[in-house]
Amino acid sequence: MLNDKTTKTLLSVMTKFKLVALGGTFDIVHKGHLELLRNGFLISSKVIIGLTSDEFAQKKGKNPSNDYVTRFHSLEDAIKKNFPNSNYEISKLDNDFGPAVLENDVEALVVSEETAFKGDELNRLRKARNSSPVEIIVVPMALAKDGMRISTTRIKKSEIDSDGNIL
Repeated sequence: MLNDKTTKTLLSVMTKFKLVALGGTFDIVHKGHLELLRNGFLISSKVIIGLTSDEFAQKKGKNPSNDYVTRFHSLEDAIKKNFPNSNYEISKLDNDFGPAVLENDVEALVVSEETAFKGDELNRLRKARNSSPVEIIVVPMALAKDGMRISTTRIKKSEIDSDGNIL
């Protein structure tokens, strides 16, 4: 059995980056979101999490069930429960990239397969700002028990629960 010191040592060996970024609307935190977060925390000593503002969500054609403040607290609760002692910052996103474009220290962007194309856009913007490119880490989509991807839309339609179980 590993003690806390051994666990921390193993995690520091596995940590590849000092700072990575990821983002989303996180309307109903589900298994897919947790997988994205897990990958971010696994590879970096700190994660900047962009949380879509209500205005930006509407602009993107999304209709969140929960407002920004509720989503913020839900996301924070999920992180504290599933990834205790993780070093993170939640930042309001009013555009596609937020601090990932501005932070020169950001070394990687963690994305789902669905949003992988955003990595190329981000690196074009960073190049225009004379910032070094970031590595793009693509996390496979979490699948529900029926083999289809887990999504907030499917949860809202009562097809699946947040763990991907069929309802």
